[in-house]
Amino acid sequence: MAEKEISLAPLHRLIKKAGAYRVSEAAAEELRKALEDLAVKIAKEAMDYCAHAKRKTVKKEDVELAVKKFLKE
Repeated sequence: MAEKEISLAPLHRLIKKAGAYRVSEAAAEELRKALEDLAVKIAKEAMDYCAHAKRKTVKKEDVELAVKKFLKE
């Protein structure tokens, strides 16, 4: 994945919100990589649910099901 979709500033804020006092650029980059990889996997799974329902539009419910699969909620 060459192009980054998520900017680093919100990731710094999220890590701080979790309780960190300071956050390195490398930590924010690593979180970005992990979140982007997970987001692509969730999106692909949501597309599978959409195709199974014979739709072209990915709906909220498709994403919800995909998230449950990957996060085991």
